[in-house]
Amino acid sequence: MPLLEVKGLQVEFRTHDAAVRAVNGVSFTLEEGETLGIVGESGSGKSQSVLAMLGLLASNGRAKGEALYRGENLLGMPDRALNRIRGNRLSMIFQDPMSSLNPYLTIERQMTEVLELHKNLTRREAKKRAIAMLEAVRIPEAAHRIGQYPHELSGGMRQRVMIAMALLCEPEVLFADEPTTALDVTVQAQVLQLLRDLQRDFGTSIVLITHDLGVVAGLCEKVMVMYGGRVMEQCDAATLFAKPSHPYTIGLLRALPRLDQQGGELAGIPGNPPNMAHPPAGCPFHERCADATAECAEREPALETVRTSGAHATHWLRACHRPVDAMTTRYQESNHV
Repeated sequence: MPLLEVKGLQVEFRTHDAAVRAVNGVSFTLEEGETLGIVGESGSGKSQSVLAMLGLLASNGRAKGEALYRGENLLGMPDRALNRIRGNRLSMIFQDPMSSLNPYLTIERQMTEVLELHKNLTRREAKKRAIAMLEAVRIPEAAHRIGQYPHELSGGMRQRVMIAMALLCEPEVLFADEPTTALDVTVQAQVLQLLRDLQRDFGTSIVLITHDLGVVAGLCEKVMVMYGGRVMEQCDAATLFAKPSHPYTIGLLRALPRLDQQGGELAGIPGNPPNMAHPPAGCPFHERCADATAECAEREPALETVRTSGAHATHWLRACHRPVDAMTTRYQESNHV
C-alpha cells in the first residue's frame, strides 16, 4: 500500500460569477522516502491540490475524490481527527515564510506549541527540541535566534525556520510549496541540500510544488506536470527530461536556459493559462499548443499509460492526442539530446 494515494481529486470554488474548477481529476501515489515534484504555471492547481488534502481550502472551496494516507481518506475527515495528523504525520512548508510566521510571536513560541500539542512535551522539553531542530537546519546561534521575532531574521533564515517547524514532529510526508521562491541562488542551493539531507536522515517523503524544473531535476524521483487543473504528464524525472512527450512539458523544458547552447533564445509558451471559470473545450492546452489539431479543440484527451519499446508498461502517464514517439523524437532532434 502506498504511503499516500490520491484518486480523482477535484477542487471547486464557488464564486458570485461562476463555479471555478481549480483541480480536475488528479491522481498519484507516493511511496515511503520518495520525492514527487508537481510542476506547472501559476494557476495550474498545484497548491490547491495539496491544500485540499490537508483540509486548508478557503471557505468557498470544496474537494471531492480520495486522498488516502495509510488507507484513511483525508477528504471529509472530521476536524479533530485531521488535526491529529496535520502538523504531526503530514506537514507543510508554505510558500511565503514572512506571512506564514506570526509576526507577534517569537520563533520559540511558534515552535514549542507544535510539540506541546502533538507530542505532549513540557515547555522546557519543547524548547530544547526546537533548538536542536534549528541547529539541524543549520541556523547559527540557534539558542539565541529562537528568542527572536520573524522580522529579525533574513529571508533564508525564515525559510529554514519554516522547514524546522515542519519537521519538528518528524512527519512521514512533507509538502513543500515553492520552498525556494524569492531566495537568491546561493540560499536556494543550501535549502535544497538541506531537504536532501533531512530526507536522508528522517526518511521523509516529500511532495515538492514548484514551477522550477531545475529544482525538480536536483531533488525529485517522480514528476507530475499540471496545466489547467489537470495532469498533462506524469513519469520518473529521468524520463521527463530525456523523453518528454507532452507539448506542454516540451514547452516548459524549452523555456529553460541550457549551458550547452550558447547564445540561443529562450522559447516561451505563447498565450496565457485558461480561465478556469470558463475553461476551453477539449484539451485545456490546445489554444497555446503549436501541435494542436481540430480533435484537440473538440475532445479532451484521457490520461493514459504510455508503453515503451519494451514489453512492460511504465508508470508514465500522458494526456495528449498526438503520437508519443513523434513528439519525443522532435524534441530530442531540436535539442540535440
